[in-house]
Amino acid sequence: MMFLQYAIWGAWLPLLWPFLSNHRGLSGDQIGHMFMVGAVGAIVAPWVAGQIADRYFSTQKFLAVSHLVGGVLVWQLAWLESYWSFLAFSLVYSFVYAPTLSLTNSISFHHLPDRDRDFSRVRVWGTVGWIAVGLAIGQWLLHVHTPAGATPEVQQAAQFAGMADAFRLSGVLGIVLGLYCLTLPSTPPSKGQQSNAAMEAMTEIRRNPLLTLFLLAVPISCIHQFYFVHTAAFLGRFQSGAATWINELFGVGGGGLMTVGQMSEILVLASIPLIAKKVSRKSLLAVGIVAYALRMAIFAYVDAFPVIILGVALHGLCFGCFIFVAFMVVDEQTTGDVRASAQSLFNLVIIGIGIIAGSFIATSIVPDWATADDGQLNYTKLFSVPMWASVACLACLVIFYPGGRRQADLARGTASPSS
Repeated sequence: MMFLQYAIWGAWLPLLWPFLSNHRGLSGDQIGHMFMVGAVGAIVAPWVAGQIADRYFSTQKFLAVSHLVGGVLVWQLAWLESYWSFLAFSLVYSFVYAPTLSLTNSISFHHLPDRDRDFSRVRVWGTVGWIAVGLAIGQWLLHVHTPAGATPEVQQAAQFAGMADAFRLSGVLGIVLGLYCLTLPSTPPSKGQQSNAAMEAMTEIRRNPLLTLFLLAVPISCIHQFYFVHTAAFLGRFQSGAATWINELFGVGGGGLMTVGQMSEILVLASIPLIAKKVSRKSLLAVGIVAYALRMAIFAYVDAFPVIILGVALHGLCFGCFIFVAFMVVDEQTTGDVRASAQSLFNLVIIGIGIIAGSFIATSIVPDWATADDGQLNYTKLFSVPMWASVACLACLVIFYPGGRRQADLARGTASPSS
């Protein structure tokens, strides 16, 4: 389930900016709108998907229907050429796909006997799926959409056009996952104290540490969006002059090379069960934010290609120590009958509000400021913005996120969240 869930997303997300910019000819503002509508579904999810899964409809059946419909929708993005048609289909697809991200977490937490020990072993397969499709698309672009003997400009144009196949691959994977979800363990809805599960979940996230975590998730998501919007094109500049074996291994287009981050993510997720009961949640979250700041500093101020790859590899700590651990905190700090809605609410923040705000900042505001007179993007200026934002987030975590023995006991399950 996790392998296919994230392979569907990873097939096209890293390539969306270069595909729409260089092949479809859309402006930065227009591409920003695509990223923004892609997050709208995450805002709707807690009020629709979470409510249905927590109160009315078995989670595995909801996932099956969502992925079958989503597979058909995302296929269409390969051939849609106009701004408005692509925007409309992206919006509808976001309503269908975004809720499934939190519900795959929810169904996993529901059936796993030990959250700290088992969830990372399941979730790591999502990372493997992202790596697999990233490398596959990179190799496909290299061997199918790179005309031999053509000029670099012609080759690059052909590669940009070939990125449409990423949406087709995503569609096929969506259909496969939709059918597979019908075989998942039964996860029926449960009755809670309130008929509206999302409203009940909101009453639980108004206390710390969830309140601070939810507030920090917005700027962290904005910082995360800088990475996914600009890194493929940023790495593509270096790949044109990279050693042949690098392109043979990772393919071309930048998306394949970004899988170095997911490879490091596997190592981080594999280590979480070993340290989750020994290290406080606050410390793990802090490590993730420091990694965000360091990665953006490397992108902004370092030109050495090996060091830049190290910056890509820091994605493992960024995701594993902040976003992955945050989902664990949400699960352990909420009651069982609203966990699907609580996960959806966190998705609302991390891939809804945060991505909408982050897309606007990363595609319109900062690029306008960071573009030189010759029309070239100044990556030092561009990446310095999320770098300093990460430093500010770290300060807020240190000041406002509760720590100490009591929170460590809660993480280990030796105290009640209401105590």
